[in-house]
Amino acid sequence: MEIHLIRHTAVENPENLCYGFAEMPLRKEYPEDFKTLEIDDDYDMIISSPSQRCCLLADYFKFDYRTDERLREMNFGNWELKKWTDIPEEEINPWYKDFVNIKASGGENLLEMQTRVLNFWNALIQKKDIHKVLIATHAGVIRLIVQTVLQFPLENMFSIQIDYGKKVIINVDAGIFSVKKINV
Repeated sequence: MEIHLIRHTAVENPENLCYGFAEMPLRKEYPEDFKTLEIDDDYDMIISSPSQRCCLLADYFKFDYRTDERLREMNFGNWELKKWTDIPEEEINPWYKDFVNIKASGGENLLEMQTRVLNFWNALIQKKDIHKVLIATHAGVIRLIVQTVLQFPLENMFSIQIDYGKKVIINVDAGIFSVKKINV
């Protein structure tokens, strides 16, 4: 199975707001951004995060797709749509020190997000007769999948740059995983 994970294109966020689960619009030039994407036309299955910034991409290419809640970005709870600089230090500093275990109030930590994403991933890789899949999602989801495939420490996942509108391609063959391309 060949799995293409694509991150949505750039968002309109001039105030540097914290967002994950919250809807954040794509930048106004998103139709031009979509024209630059390298998307194949022979996918057996297409799945998108239900976030509008991902669904717009799938809609643009007129894909027959389904959404899956497990593909959402991290839930930052009460921090959603606040400026990062407006989040009280007594809340954000513990998260900066241990984002794996600490969460925003009303949100999830990285371990909870990992459980959600890997639930999706493990179900996907068990599917038979699926040769090529496109998943429209977010940087955090893609990083968690790459971290799982490459088996490096979870706290190092942010060292992987996942660019807007770019794909990561992973092959799965007889239970053997290989990351073929990043940011193509």
